Amino acid sequence: MLVRDAMSTVILTLGPAHSLRQAACLMSGRRVGAAVVLDPEHSGIGILTERDILNSIGAGHDPDRESVGAHTTNNVVFCTPEATLQEAAEAMAHGGFRHLIVLEDGGPVGIVSVRDIIRCWVPARRSRVAA
Repeated sequence: MLVRDAMSTVILTLGPAHSLRQAACLMSGRRVGAAVVLDPEHSGIGILTERDILNSIGAGHDPDRESVGAHTTNNVVFCTPEATLQEAAEAMAHGGFRHLIVLEDGGPVGIVSVRDIIRCWVPARRSRVAA
C-alpha cells in the first residue's frame, strides 16, 4: 500500500502568529493531532503537533501568549504520496514522531499518521451476530 491510500487530504494549516490555544482549539475541533504551519515570511513548511502543545503547557507557558511559531518543528521529514506505508512507518520509527507531511510538487497535499497506517494494516473488526 502507498501513503496516498492512507493519508488525510484535509489539512489544517496555521500561521506562526496563532496562539497555542487557538491551535489547540482548531486541532481539537477537527480531531487532528498535527497541523501544517505555513509562514509566508520564511520559506519552508513546519509542523505543530499535540505533543508540542503539551510540552509547552507542561513547561508552564501560557497558551494564550505562546505563538505557534515558537513551537513549530521546522526540520520536518516529508514523504510523497508514492512512498510505501512501510517507508513512512520506518521514517516515523527512526525519527520518533507520529505524523508525516505528504508533499507533491513542493506543496503539502496530505498528512499521514501512525493511526492512518495502522488502519490500513489491521483489518477492521467485523461485528459478529450471535446465532
